[in-house]
Amino acid sequence: MPRIIAVANRKGGVGKTTTTVNIATAMAATGKKVLVVDLDPQGNASTSMGINKRGRMSSSYEVLLGEKSVAEAVVWTEVPNFSIIPSSPDLAGAEVELIDIESREFMLKKALLAGAINYDYVLIDCPPSLSLVTINALVAANAVIVPLQCEFLALEGITDLIRNINQIKKRFNPTLELQGVVLTMYDKRNNLSQMVEDDVRNYFGKKVYQTVIPRNVRISEAPSHGKPVLLYDFKCPGSQAYISLTGEVLKRERELVAC
Repeated sequence: MPRIIAVANRKGGVGKTTTTVNIATAMAATGKKVLVVDLDPQGNASTSMGINKRGRMSSSYEVLLGEKSVAEAVVWTEVPNFSIIPSSPDLAGAEVELIDIESREFMLKKALLAGAINYDYVLIDCPPSLSLVTINALVAANAVIVPLQCEFLALEGITDLIRNINQIKKRFNPTLELQGVVLTMYDKRNNLSQMVEDDVRNYFGKKVYQTVIPRNVRISEAPSHGKPVLLYDFKCPGSQAYISLTGEVLKRERELVAC
């Protein structure tokens, strides 16, 4: 069975999608078979991998509702070992449709257990809210990665997110673990970034990855070319940071599995 990792934060614009697709790309480069599930109605992970969403295709919406299998929805990317289940704008209304389904919190887990057995890792790009869609991702996941933008306001929502993760662990998924917090959009010229880093490391301790993701224009440019930054500009600081971060993620995964 694959290890399933949800990339989540209730705040938007903190680097969830960028973190998801670049960790997946780096994992695939090491020979791991990786599936990304794009659960955000905006579909930024799909766009970042060059998926043309204008053509009618199966999506994570149909998988979530049990209308399509994982195999029917998977799209292969140009990165070997890396496939994706693209998003659909219909996900914005999925909560209404899920509400009357029995065991609605387990729909995604059921689909992945049935259809993702040949993957080493499944990474779920969550929407920026604690909807039933996000709850499905956290119920299905073994671990959570939380990207945190290095700004003061980004700190305000993270304690609520951790509380939500603990609630889901208690009610639905006792094996769920916070794998780590990754600091994103870090500007070493800005004292605020250092202050946020100090606060986060004091609060979360070893749960914070040593690698920080810098504010880097190449990271911002890459999605418009339909590529993760690791393919767009391998040598830029952003790419090198994501390679380092993936090394930490894989190390922590080995430690979690060994426990």
